[in-house]
Amino acid sequence: MKMPLSRRRFAQLSATSVLASLAGVRPASAEAAAAPLLHSDVAAVDAMRRAAVFMDRHLSYRGGYVWNYLPDLSVTWGEMAAKRTMCWVQPPGTPSVGHSMLDAYHATGDEAFYRAAERTALALVHAQLPGGGWNYIHDFAGEASLRQWYDTIGANGWRLEEFQHYYGNATFDDGGTASAAQLILRVYLERRNLRLKAALDRAIRFVLRAQFSGGVADGGWPQRFPAFHGSVRRMPWPDVLPSWLPADVQHGMEDGEYTQHLTFNDDVLGENIKFLLMCVTTLGRRDLVRPVVRAFECLRRLQQPGPQAGWGLQHLARSVNGRPAGAPAGARSYEPRALATHTTQTNVRQLFHYFRLTGDRAYLQRVPEAIAWLESCPLTGEQIEENPLLAGRTHPTFVELGTNRARFVHRFGSNVRNGAYYFDHDHTATLSHYSAGRAIDLAGLKATYAELSAMTPTDIADMRARSPLSKGAPIPLPRFFSIRDLEPTDLFREAPLQLPAVTDAEATALVAGLGTKDHWLTPVDSITNPYRGPGPATPYDGKAYMSKHVGDIFDTSPYDPRTPPGEPPYEPRERPLVIGSATFIANMAKLIAYVAR
Repeated sequence: MKMPLSRRRFAQLSATSVLASLAGVRPASAEAAAAPLLHSDVAAVDAMRRAAVFMDRHLSYRGGYVWNYLPDLSVTWGEMAAKRTMCWVQPPGTPSVGHSMLDAYHATGDEAFYRAAERTALALVHAQLPGGGWNYIHDFAGEASLRQWYDTIGANGWRLEEFQHYYGNATFDDGGTASAAQLILRVYLERRNLRLKAALDRAIRFVLRAQFSGGVADGGWPQRFPAFHGSVRRMPWPDVLPSWLPADVQHGMEDGEYTQHLTFNDDVLGENIKFLLMCVTTLGRRDLVRPVVRAFECLRRLQQPGPQAGWGLQHLARSVNGRPAGAPAGARSYEPRALATHTTQTNVRQLFHYFRLTGDRAYLQRVPEAIAWLESCPLTGEQIEENPLLAGRTHPTFVELGTNRARFVHRFGSNVRNGAYYFDHDHTATLSHYSAGRAIDLAGLKATYAELSAMTPTDIADMRARSPLSKGAPIPLPRFFSIRDLEPTDLFREAPLQLPAVTDAEATALVAGLGTKDHWLTPVDSITNPYRGPGPATPYDGKAYMSKHVGDIFDTSPYDPRTPPGEPPYEPRERPLVIGSATFIANMAKLIAYVAR
C-alpha cells in the first residue's frame, strides 16, 4: 500500500511550482520514500489539491457547503434552493465534503487538505445546536434569516414536508446529526483540537439523551429531538376534491406528529450506532457499549409477528389513539402506516451486523421469518408492466398491515395549498419523487444468512475478539470514509482496507476534466422554481401533476429541468452546468483510491 507522499519524493521528480506549492506535507516512511512514484500520481495529487482549495476558499461559506452551485454563485441549492449564507448538513453537504478532504489528507499527507477538513469541522461546530445535534441546514446569517427561508421557500415545497415548518430542533434523518458528529470525531482525533472536543462531547450527550428509555421503544431514536411542543403548520385536507377522486380515499398523517415516532427510516439506528461505536473504539468510551446494545435489542424487539415479520419506516414510541406502542406508524403524508420492504431489508442486514459484533445467534433467529414475509409480497407482473415507474423493482414500497396487499401513494392538485397526497391499492399513476417499488435482494439476504449460520464456535470467537465491542487496545478508524459507505465491520480490529481499482486512464480523465478552472462541471440533476409567494388555493381538477417531481410554478420542490412545471406539452429546459458537492466527492474518491493504491 502506498504511504503518504513526502516532499523528498516530489522533489526527486520535479521542481515545478506545482510541487513547491505542496508545503507542509507530512513526512512519509523510509519504505514509502524508496517506492517508485509515477508522474501520473503527481498530476493526480496536484488536481486533488487544486479542486480542494477551490472548494474551500471560493465555494464554501465559512467552511460549510450546500449541494450544487452555479459557477457564478448566483444560485445555490441543497435539497431546495439555498441562500448563499446557508450550508446543508444533510449529505452530500458539509460533513460529506469534510470527510472527502480528510480522506485526501490521509492519502497524501498534504496539509492543505487537513486545513480544509478542519475548517469544515469548525463550520459544523458553529452549526451545532445548543443541545448538541444538527438540523438539516444552517444559516450563518442567523436564526431570523433561517426562519425567513422556512416561511418562504421551505413552506412552499409541496413534497418536502420536513422543510414546511421550522422546528428549531435537531434531526437524525438522512444521517444529518450522525454524519456531522462522525466528521468532528475524525478531525478531533488528528490534532486534539479542544473546540472540536467540546462539540464532540455535546454530540455524544445529545445522542444519549435522545435515545428512548424504557418500554418497547427502549434503545431507539425519534426522527427529531427534543420534541417540538408548538403548533406545526400542516396543510388541511381540501374541502373541494377533484371530480375524479373518490370521496372515501385514505389520506393524511395517520398517526399524528411523525417526528416523535421511533424511526428506522434512512437507517437512523445504524448511523447512530456507527457513531457510538467509533467513540467506543477511539476514545475508550466503554460506557457507550450499553446504549449500543440497547439499540440492537430495540430493532430486534420491534420486528413484527409473523406472518408479516417486517418493520415499518417508523413505529409508535408510545400508544396513540388506542394503537399500542411498537406498532408500525405513518410518517409524512405520502408515507402511510404500513410495513416497508426496503426498511425490512435494511434491518435484516443490520441484524447480520449485530451478530458479527456480538456473536449472539439470537440476532439471526427471526431472519428467516423476515425473508419469508418478503417472499410473500412481491410486485406482480401486471403491476410492473402497467407502471413504468416500477421497472427494475421487485417489491412494493408499502405493504398494508393485515391484508398483505401493496399500498400505493398518489396525489392531486398542483401545489401545497390546493393539493394533497392519498393512498389506495391502485398501482398506476404513482409518485415519481417517492418510489412505489423497491429492488429487494432476496438471494443476497439468504446467502448471507446461510454463511453466518454456518459459522463455527471458533469462527465466532475470533470474530468477537476483533469486534469494536471487545475490550482491548483502541482500534484506529478506517483511513477513508468517502470512497464507499462504511459498514460496522469496517470498524473491526485489523479490518482490511478495500480500495476500488482506478486505472491510469480514469485518473487522467479526471485530471483533464478539472482543466485549469480548478473545479468539475456537470449538468445539474435538479433545479427549483424561484419563490413567487404562496401558490393559489383554487382547486386544480386535472391529473398533470400526479406523477411529476414538481407541481406548478409556485412549488419550490426540486425537479429535473427536462420535465419542468406545467401541463404537457412543454419545452424541456436546458440542464445548467453546476459545481456539485456530490461530483467533487465522487471524483476525489477515485483520485484518493488511485493515489493510495
